Amino acid sequence: MEKVIIRPIEEKDNKEIATLIRKVFEEFDAPKTESVYSDPLTDRLFQSFYQHPRTGYWVVEYNGSIVGGCGFYPTEGLDTDCAEIVKFYLSPLLRGKKVGSTLLNMVEEKAQESGYKQLYIESFPQFQNAVSLYERKGFRHLESRLGNSGHTATTIHMIKDI
Repeated sequence: MEKVIIRPIEEKDNKEIATLIRKVFEEFDAPKTESVYSDPLTDRLFQSFYQHPRTGYWVVEYNGSIVGGCGFYPTEGLDTDCAEIVKFYLSPLLRGKKVGSTLLNMVEEKAQESGYKQLYIESFPQFQNAVSLYERKGFRHLESRLGNSGHTATTIHMIKDI
């Protein structure tokens, strides 16, 4: 396997990561309205993350292409010591190769370094492999959503103490 690089998002990555995110939604037939798919911020991830303190977003680069990404963000309505894991998606090329686990571990560490004590994530049943990863990483299911991400189509809500 060629070298996988995990690095902070750059402005030039916006289009490629947005395209990847939407392809994953299409691949799994996940809801496209009231979700990340239709969120206008998906097209401006660099600007979204680097205009706010205590955030971060990293992309996975493989053979010169963006094949994944994940970040954390202090979503409106969450406690100040809780960040949301956001826009965590991988291309089929790298699924099942521990890249997602490595990326999630790194994002969790960066969130902890930024002073967060909890991580929250929203998902869909269509992304069962991702939900299983969150469970293995210690996330527990909640009965209802936290905060106001605007992604009201999500039906799985999880949290983890870090």
